[in-house]
Formats: sequence, C-alpha cells, structure tokens
Amino acid sequence: MDVNQLALLRELAERGSVTEVAYALGKTPSAVSQQLRTLQRQMGTVLVERVGRGVRLTDAGHALAESSVRVATAIAEAEATWSAFQGGASGTVRMAIFYSAAELLVPGLLTRMRAHSGIALEISDRDVSQDDFAALTSDFDVVVAHRSDDVLPPDRERLSVVPLLREPLDVALPLDHHLATRSRVSPADVIGENWIGVPIDFPLDRVLQAMSAQAGTAARVVHRTTHLPLAEKLVAAGHGVALLPRNTSLERSPGRYALLPLTDLRAGRHIEVLMRPDRAARRAVGLVLDELVAEAQSASAEDSPSRNSEE
Repeated sequence: MDVNQLALLRELAERGSVTEVAYALGKTPSAVSQQLRTLQRQMGTVLVERVGRGVRLTDAGHALAESSVRVATAIAEAEATWSAFQGGASGTVRMAIFYSAAELLVPGLLTRMRAHSGIALEISDRDVSQDDFAALTSDFDVVVAHRSDDVLPPDRERLSVVPLLREPLDVALPLDHHLATRSRVSPADVIGENWIGVPIDFPLDRVLQAMSAQAGTAARVVHRTTHLPLAEKLVAAGHGVALLPRNTSLERSPGRYALLPLTDLRAGRHIEVLMRPDRAARRAVGLVLDELVAEAQSASAEDSPSRNSEE
C-alpha cells in the first residue's frame, strides 16, 4: 500500500472533488484518478464511486481515509523525534490568521521566531465565517480561528484545537454620545443605535444577535465590514456604534472613541489554533505553536486587570 496514494483518499474526503485534490497537490486530475484506480486494484474493492458528474468515497474509502490520518501522524511524529534528536528544526510552516488576531499576535510572534532561523513562517490573512475556519486546515499547517462564547463550530472533532485566549468584546461609542461617560452599558442601553457590524455569522455578529435577543429588539446594522480599523473610524466620526475586541482596540480608543464593557451579557470571542493532527505533529509546527501560545499569553496579560475583573 502506497502512503501517498492513501493520502489521496483523505484529500478527496476533505476537498470533495478530484479537480480540487489535483489543484491542491499540483497534479493533473487524470494523474489523481489513475492513482486512485491503482489503489483500488491493490485493495481489491471499490473505494470511489461516481455520483452525477463527480465522485465520492465509499464506506471502504472513508475507512481508509481515516486510517491515512493515523499513518500520516505517525510518520510526522517519527520525523519530529528524529529532528529533536538532531537538535534542530527546519522547514516551511504555513499559517492562516484573521486580521485583528494578526494585528494582536503577528508582530510579537515574528520577533520570537528569530530564535528559530531554520523555520520559514509564511503568514496569510484569512477571515471567514466561524464555521468555515476548519476547512482552511487542508491548505495551512496552522489556522488561527475565532468563535463566539456560545458556539462550537462543526468539523472540529478531526482536528487538534489549542486555545490561545478569550478576548472580551466591548461597545465602542462616539466620544460625544450621551452614554460615553458611563463605566459600562447594557444591551438594552445601546441596541437601538445604528450599528457598524461584521458579516453575518462572524463571532462579533453572533454576540450582537445575542444582544438583540436579550433586549427584544433587532439591531439596526448600517454597515458591515471585517476591517475593524474602519469600524473604529466610523464610530469616531459619529456614524454608529460597534462591538470591538478589547485587546486589539483598547490602545487606539483614547481620544477617539469610548470603549465600554457590557453588563448583563457575557460578550467575548475565543481565539484558537486549528491544525490537522499530522501537521500538528511536525516539530517545526510545534515550535511555531509554542511561540504563538507564548505571545497570546503576553497579549492577554497586557489587558487591563480592572476590566478583566468585570468579565
């Protein structure tokens, strides 16, 4: 049994089509199909069946695809053990991270990675719905994701999940707003305002939905953006209010807008790392993860103790 052919079944299970598998692996669709047929002959059973114009794995194919995860993880663990024995780590690690987490964590992470000159860390911005982060693990070694307090997104049971930090969400108000001098606000106080929001089903939007449910009034969202510095500018200019992540936005708020904790509702988002188990086992990935966790702990510790005590 060829390990590379076995891995094709896993890629097909995750990506859903031969064309997508071929694109991801830099092969032609015909080459992928040929390798799958070869594996089927070796196993003596049907692993892939046609459905309409596409294909899908049979039960036997799914069983082998799941086995391929354990095989790949075992190989990665053996390579990591040998790398540790030799006293070094090298290779490329690809990381996907959403914008505000990148702002919070990447500068310090890159500083920490100077101690690991053999590792090339490639970082890409990716901001998607909280249910869609898991799919990014097919193309990246490390995926920094976020989710709201009340939700566990699907498709995580097959992944390694490492918590980084919980970031409180505060309400940003223009400085001349009549509530701006308060120490905190409730959902009922602010739900009737014009809101600068994020795309539907992003973590901050889930919290705004929870505020609406508690207040019994739908939020009026006048602008949606994933670019939080734009949201901050719109609030500062008096065009609405917004939910903003505290660790990222607090240092920019003085003199521009008021940032107030919410009462009567636990408002926050969890920032986590998602990885395929075989990639998590790589020594280079493990070192990047260690430094990322350390940077997250540092960023969390810098948050105001008085504000943290209110959560």
